[in-house]
Amino acid sequence: MRNYLKHYINGEWVESTGNETEDVINPATEEVIGKISLGTKEDLDKAVKAARDAFPSFSQTTKEERVEMLEKIAAEYERRKDDIVETITDELGSPLEISEKVHFMMGYNHFSQAAESLKEFSFKEDRGGHTRVKESIGVSGLITPWNFPTNQTSTKIASAFAAGSPVILKPAEQTPFAAIILAEIFDKVGVPKGVFNLVNGTGEVIGDGISSHPGIDFVSFTGSGATGEKIMKNASESIKKVALELGGKSPLIILDDADVEGAARASVSHIANNSGQVCSAGTRTLVPSSMKKEFEEAVKKVLSDYPVGDPREGNHIGPLVSKKQWDTVQSYIEKGIEEGANLLVGGPGKPEGLEKGYYVKPTVFTDVDNHMVIAQEEIFGPVQTIITYDSIEEALEIANDTIYGLAGYVYGNDPETLRKVASGIRAGRIKVNDTEADFSSPFGGYKQSGIGREWGDFGIEEYLEVKTVLGYPS
Repeated sequence: MRNYLKHYINGEWVESTGNETEDVINPATEEVIGKISLGTKEDLDKAVKAARDAFPSFSQTTKEERVEMLEKIAAEYERRKDDIVETITDELGSPLEISEKVHFMMGYNHFSQAAESLKEFSFKEDRGGHTRVKESIGVSGLITPWNFPTNQTSTKIASAFAAGSPVILKPAEQTPFAAIILAEIFDKVGVPKGVFNLVNGTGEVIGDGISSHPGIDFVSFTGSGATGEKIMKNASESIKKVALELGGKSPLIILDDADVEGAARASVSHIANNSGQVCSAGTRTLVPSSMKKEFEEAVKKVLSDYPVGDPREGNHIGPLVSKKQWDTVQSYIEKGIEEGANLLVGGPGKPEGLEKGYYVKPTVFTDVDNHMVIAQEEIFGPVQTIITYDSIEEALEIANDTIYGLAGYVYGNDPETLRKVASGIRAGRIKVNDTEADFSSPFGGYKQSGIGREWGDFGIEEYLEVKTVLGYPS
């Protein structure tokens, strides 16, 4: 049982000023695996004061000092690998292999990449006899989601540290323990007091508190569009800069020259990975009308390689994070049936033999119209929609007919067509075929998928202000 009833403020583990706690549930077993304290406004005020006190000195540290700190963090993070993998599997329900190869590695890569990007980063530029200087934005408030307990926390923290910005982190209540390990790592390597502060709590108290706090200069949030809208409203009261990484309903366009089974595997992987709880997942698969039947058969065949089951007993599709999320996904599956989409595989309810745990049947709908709710709203579960098209122009029209623009995918062979489709999708990140992730490349979305970019040098830029000095002395 993990009972973490303290917050990490000003380099120390301190008691909460309140007495409310919340259980953390293992979604594979529905059992309580620990408790956290729910922070108060007073706890947040203490963290903000610590960060503001740390800002003058930390913002003036040299680039070399911050590179060394990030490299020490990456090394200690790697040493804690087993703890991180076990923790993510317990609190998120992620299969052990995915906890290691995806969740652990993404966190490690962000700290390592931030150090490398910082080495080449220029904070001063001379232009026409004047100077442009990039300075730390101040104190940053970070609000992170439950679906990637190390990825979003690590990219935000690493970029903030690289820029010289002290932070206050509020992780999701469902998956707080990975963030607590990060606090332990920072403490071990000697991150200066007040530079990192962790306050657990609810969105209503700590989340709203961060986005409206006059002592916080910048807010970086990853999560739902509705919450992002609320954060913008709160931040507007003090003209606070915000960065938002929000939802997605990303298209995966299959070209007519694609290998059908390979394309089907690519499609299924988007709902299998992290049980479909991925904001950038390609959950609208667009296939040529002439390929529809063959593709559907390939999807059914490929899905047999993705069993649902205990995350500790194989590389299965694990459970959803909570009962609330399970109910949400079930409502979308029911809605798809009501809308008249054809249920190719899956459907409502739990998979046979898995009555305990928040497991969902991987579900694929065909004969989907892009105006259906299941094609327009982010479901955040293992649910795929298949939509047909008759020309590349029609495919792009369908792909862009959404309020979102986080990611896009294209799968095929002809280089000219691949380029045309990649250029035509209105989204922040396009992946061609099975290209690997690049942690130095910017990540973020168009339209209602967000504001700003993370990862690499673009991520560092988010935590900086630009100052122009006219007539800078030589």
